[in-house]
Amino acid sequence: MQVKDLVRVFVKGGVISPGEFLKIIHIAENLGSSEIHFGSRQDIMFSVDESNLDQLGQTFSSINAQYEINTFNFQNISSSYVTVDLIQGKSWLVSHVYINIIDSFDYEPALRINIVDANQGLVPLFTGNINFIASSQDNYWYVYLRFKHLSADRWQVPVLVYSDDIAKVAKAIEDFAPEANGMDYQDVSKRLVEEVKMNYQPVTDELVFSDTIFPYYEGINRASEGKYWLGLYWRSNRYNTAILKAICERCLMTEVGKICLTPWKSFVIKGIFEKDRIGWEKLLGRFGMNLRHSALEMNWHLPALDREALNLKIFLVRTLDQQDISTYGLTFTIKTTEDITLFTSIVIEKDLENSGEVPLYHILYSKDFNPNSGVYFRYATDVNKAVIAPLLIDLSKMYFDQLAEETPEAPTQKIVNLMEKMLFQCTNCLTIYDEQYGDDRQQIPAGTPFSKLPDTYECPVCGSGKASFAQMV
Repeated sequence: MQVKDLVRVFVKGGVISPGEFLKIIHIAENLGSSEIHFGSRQDIMFSVDESNLDQLGQTFSSINAQYEINTFNFQNISSSYVTVDLIQGKSWLVSHVYINIIDSFDYEPALRINIVDANQGLVPLFTGNINFIASSQDNYWYVYLRFKHLSADRWQVPVLVYSDDIAKVAKAIEDFAPEANGMDYQDVSKRLVEEVKMNYQPVTDELVFSDTIFPYYEGINRASEGKYWLGLYWRSNRYNTAILKAICERCLMTEVGKICLTPWKSFVIKGIFEKDRIGWEKLLGRFGMNLRHSALEMNWHLPALDREALNLKIFLVRTLDQQDISTYGLTFTIKTTEDITLFTSIVIEKDLENSGEVPLYHILYSKDFNPNSGVYFRYATDVNKAVIAPLLIDLSKMYFDQLAEETPEAPTQKIVNLMEKMLFQCTNCLTIYDEQYGDDRQQIPAGTPFSKLPDTYECPVCGSGKASFAQMV
């Protein structure tokens, strides 16, 4: 059996043109791969026979894309560009703002960088080492740092950074080499403000997390201006190159300029014209592509190409589906290695210290079931596969029980208020006299009881006399 090497192609911000994507697919095929995979950092991956590696450099020289083989020396920039037109976000954070920021990165980051809107629930906020999160002020961003060598999970820089300076700030922080130089968060922040020439403002308002719900993003959906967007998902994360080539070619034929990758091993095509919608449906039908995956199976984060994690997910999804359990609003991670950054509300974590033949798992859930909290509690320890689904059912019930809702005015109080209001209605035209408002047209001041109206009072609409009014009950 030949050894397979994994090629990882960086797609800055998860945004790629159909033409560039098509070139990558052709390269994968020329190197012997018939499948493409997506990573949780919105990157593209494919396997290559070891015997074909010597051709890799030559084939990639034809496109402007960074790649690595089996290593993680560099990192892809993750962004929530994919959510524009799908999920309502900051009004100022439109497509060209994302693109300008992403294009301003003229170096290969070794640190994980996130550029995200907190108003959406599809792309995680804090999985980067440097996390730029859009503020309510146009073109200004919060900066949160998260380094492995420090005990704190994340730390907020006390300034907001301007959009045009994001790449400069990220490069400066990387050049500081915080881990190698033993710097803490305060050291990094101090040097950033003192040494980097940038446009910034002090933080005056704390970042507020909106009640974001993980969206159902599959299928053809109407967008603004009469256009459509298409979300595509394969549960195995093994995308046949023939299908992807047809999709890219269809994009080029119908003037679709961008393909957007998600952190959930799926992708979105935006800007489909009404006249082209039927053609897209025919293409999907021709390849037998399923657009009706349940929301239950689309909200899982798994390590790329991890057969053990995928099999466990399939087992759990089938079990939960048979129980008719709702997981709307929840997201799940299956953690089988240490090198996974958690960004979901529930985690099934394999006990890596267990040496027995049967794998055991820990079940964790995030504070308030909010994946952005960064705080996890252990719900169960060392449970076997058969017990996981019932525990997830219990957690889903706990989630719905703790959901906060606005407390409506008590119905009994509403009835009392209504009874205390004296309303009189004209029996001829049904016009209402409300004592609370009076009748401006006849100089009757607000608060005048119906009994105090002069006998000459007439209905302002039909002219019927006061005797024609009856109290409403």
